Amino acid sequence: MLVLEYKVKTNKIKRQTIEEAIRTAQFVRNKCLRYWMDSSKDDKINRFALSKYSTELRNEFNFVKDLNSMAVQASAERAWAAISRFYDNCKSNKPGKKAVRPRDDDSRKGMRTKRGYPRFQQDNRSVEYKSSGWKLHPSKRRITFTDKKGIGELKLLGKWDIHTFPVKSIKRVRLVRRADGYYCQFSVDFDNSNPLEPTGNQVGLDVGLEYFYSDSNGNHVENPRFLRKAEFDIKRVQRRIYKHKKGSNRRRKSRKVYARKCLRVSRQRTEFVSAIRCLVNHGIKPIHNQASVT
Repeated sequence: MLVLEYKVKTNKIKRQTIEEAIRTAQFVRNKCLRYWMDSSKDDKINRFALSKYSTELRNEFNFVKDLNSMAVQASAERAWAAISRFYDNCKSNKPGKKAVRPRDDDSRKGMRTKRGYPRFQQDNRSVEYKSSGWKLHPSKRRITFTDKKGIGELKLLGKWDIHTFPVKSIKRVRLVRRADGYYCQFSVDFDNSNPLEPTGNQVGLDVGLEYFYSDSNGNHVENPRFLRKAEFDIKRVQRRIYKHKKGSNRRRKSRKVYARKCLRVSRQRTEFVSAIRCLVNHGIKPIHNQASVT
């Protein structure tokens, strides 16, 4: 699957509707997780049982019914993914104490986090749609969400890569909240296989701390150390958070500034690795004793 990401242009009303959809997805996932916790040992809880329970939630809560049915199923699948991961860790004897499913309100204590025991989400950042609930404009520069949450039409900002793929190849659409705004991700069914003919040349690679990587031909790329360079500024912004009262607007604003600083470092790392990958794929030698990207 190829993931294409676009930033969406929003206003205050659009942001409120997107947040409502994200909170609904979080509610469905947590309710499915609680349904699994409260079930007895004789009950066979699997992916299909959680999907059926999500349908019951749509009949019980009107705000869940307003969300697209496949988006509700996707939230139930998220809960099952966490449960299935916990089962796999237990079967593979992953180090750590085996957790016991809690039955009371003290579910956050004890051995709950051992072996990847599923946790309740408190800060969900995305809502995922499948093949329905959205409609792409013929120009492929706008997307309209057709459920009853009221998101409506959103303008896509970014590259025109989505134009090279048919609409039928889009399997998932996800709205994601980040520190600098909201993004729309498209999961495209794409054959990314690129067979390479063997050249017979052998190159040894060494990954270390001083250099990002070095090869046997004497070429190496220095480690950019993005986090180390931004560490002083990040710590300064982080200290501002704890100077403000919990729940205040100033503390909320300070958290947003801190999140943007961390997001910038994360994007620098991703772009650097992508640039190195392009150099390797195209056979371009990296610059000696100098980082390849700025």
